[in-house]
Amino acid sequence: MTRVKLLLLLLILVVLVLLLRKARGSQPAENDRVAHVRRRVAPMLNEELKRAHLKAGSAVFIRIFKEEKELEVWMRDAMGGRYVLFKKWRIATYGPGGLGPKLKEGDGIAPEGFYHVSARQLNPASQFHLSLNLGFPNALDKEHGRTGTALMVHGSDVSIGCYAMTDPVIEVIYLLVDAALRGKRQDEVSVHCLPFRMTKERLAKAEADGSPWVDFWWNLKEGSDLFEKTKIPPLVGQKDGVYVFRRRDP
Repeated sequence: MTRVKLLLLLLILVVLVLLLRKARGSQPAENDRVAHVRRRVAPMLNEELKRAHLKAGSAVFIRIFKEEKELEVWMRDAMGGRYVLFKKWRIATYGPGGLGPKLKEGDGIAPEGFYHVSARQLNPASQFHLSLNLGFPNALDKEHGRTGTALMVHGSDVSIGCYAMTDPVIEVIYLLVDAALRGKRQDEVSVHCLPFRMTKERLAKAEADGSPWVDFWWNLKEGSDLFEKTKIPPLVGQKDGVYVFRRRDP
């Protein structure tokens, strides 16, 4: 190959690289989506937080109630150190599965249990708008041989086993979780995925109905009750296949 042909080939490659960069530049980068959401949503959200005597960057805690199809966001009160309910929303869907923990990949069941979301589990480029990976399976799930991947709280209103919200709702949830983790107020956001409001009456009904998950749900109730008592998410571990809890101080 002559020197002229080599130079021509190099020139063509340079042009192709420049065109590729230009094409990529016309597409939103991963962080562009969140930046756009922040510009559009944050002003109204900050006003709402201000009226509730809260602010973005405060520690966040999430509770999910499957049967009621409700998701709650709690935020830490800077004065007392306890968490107060900021807002709750209706879950659009949690897929085709019903009550009970997720057992295996592809069963269509949304997880039940105690999970944590760190900064690396946020996905600003999700195919479901924005998402938070719950970190399923956790240590207890693994102890029981439960399998599954990419179990999320996400947008887009559709699900085959995740907790799906509308896009406007996931935008608020994502911004609050992102702000809490960026602000170093917490390393992880606790997410309690519960089958229903954990009342004795509802559990008695589950026992009367012969549910195979009654013992598991009574165990979940221990953690739920501890939060209800202290208004601080408890420390959660597992031993011998059950959750164990320790009270956390403000």
